[in-house]
Amino acid sequence: MAKPTTRYVCQACGASFPKWAGKCDACGEWNSLVEEAAPDSAPKGLGSARGRRIDFVGLHGSSEAPPRRMTGIAEFDRVCGGGLVPGSAILIGGDPGIGKSTLLLQAMARLSQDHRCAYVSGEEAVDQVRLRAQRLGCATAPVDLASATSVRDIVASLDDAKGPEVIVIDSIQTMYMDNLDSAPGTVAQVRASAQELIRIAKRRGVVLLLVGHVTKEGMIAGPRVLEHMVDTVLYFEGERGHQFRILRAVKNRFGPTDEIGVFEMGDAGLGEVANPSALFLAERRGDVSGAAVFAGMEGTRPVLVEVQALVAPSPLGTPRRAVVGWDSARLAMVLAVLEARCGVQIGANDVYLNVAGGLRITEPAADLAVAAALVSSLTGEPVPADAVVFGEIGLSGEVRAVGQSDTRLKEAAKLGFSSAIFPARRTGKKGSRGDNGLKTVELQQLGELMPLFQPQGSSGRPPSRRPHDDNDTRRWRDDEFI
Repeated sequence: MAKPTTRYVCQACGASFPKWAGKCDACGEWNSLVEEAAPDSAPKGLGSARGRRIDFVGLHGSSEAPPRRMTGIAEFDRVCGGGLVPGSAILIGGDPGIGKSTLLLQAMARLSQDHRCAYVSGEEAVDQVRLRAQRLGCATAPVDLASATSVRDIVASLDDAKGPEVIVIDSIQTMYMDNLDSAPGTVAQVRASAQELIRIAKRRGVVLLLVGHVTKEGMIAGPRVLEHMVDTVLYFEGERGHQFRILRAVKNRFGPTDEIGVFEMGDAGLGEVANPSALFLAERRGDVSGAAVFAGMEGTRPVLVEVQALVAPSPLGTPRRAVVGWDSARLAMVLAVLEARCGVQIGANDVYLNVAGGLRITEPAADLAVAAALVSSLTGEPVPADAVVFGEIGLSGEVRAVGQSDTRLKEAAKLGFSSAIFPARRTGKKGSRGDNGLKTVELQQLGELMPLFQPQGSSGRPPSRRPHDDNDTRRWRDDEFI
């Protein structure tokens, strides 16, 4: 009788090794090798048998796209590209307790009014799901509940003419295939379970919603191939100290990527936020140094957020650089350009940067808003409360143009802002009043931003540090907005 053998499979990349090691030689991850039973035999080749000939069709076809299934939650439908596509697979990941199950249960309750919906939980019992539905006020919705982890049983339920049209699997890491010896949650089980569920969903035209666990780095646990197998990947973001939740699309075969939906966690579950800009700026205090309003783009939606900076003398030999909601490497670059190209001395000070509201900014267009907040905190001159700032900064100190400037300006005008600071356009008069009624200051070099933070009548470079006086009524010179 052959002796059973084992192998060690990396949970990050799927590479297998004959013995355990602390580091995976394939991807470099530490402590990611898990023992699994080796297959009975290696996969055989195709052999001499002939395959079935594939019928090719033309690129242009006359078939119409199937109608999307609307959940009734506008923010969720927006992130998915305008609704759920029949036969699609959607993967939703996020930190524990962020609201993944809550959002999907609310969506199923609304979809069940027009479609057959099922909610399969591998982590909770049916009574636990019912308790959550009662708290959300959707206990009477005709949603079919089940507590199961066997993929074979779930596939048998889906492969039926009277089966569900929309199904939620919570979560994919708890599912298992009985023909594999590895434990649920391993690379082999997650990959095989997802492949079988996606195959039956596409064949039957079922909308498949998969909940995925995340690692401590914030990535979806399991093999990275899981994100390639599904049609849409959504990440639920949010800070524990904020009631706001952001659903972000990082992959979408049926709509735009980098689209976001904003929700607010309350006693009755997740509520939609139709105007995120007004929400992020609700607690904003004007006439405070170190704060600038950034007009950004999240997918196709313009979002206005407040960028806060604090520059303080450092008692340590190595100043601190603390960043929340932005890239720390990007902050280091902006600080270097300010010192090398504009003569602003910040190196000996602690720098703290925060994006208010818990939103994380990834686009380079926030460079100019960060620079304005830093210089404002350093000099004590507040940025005008009615101004928005956006633009990318280059290493030579130039201010580069960014996309969709008109959309950003239109959103700023809609929220009551009357002025804007942004990169110079290729056409148009510098400092002219825009089509949206905004007084504009168009910059070509970052050094042109420095005179805006000097008190009227002064000249030369801005001081390295000037204490802020709460009774100070100094403002930007009015002649900068012409």
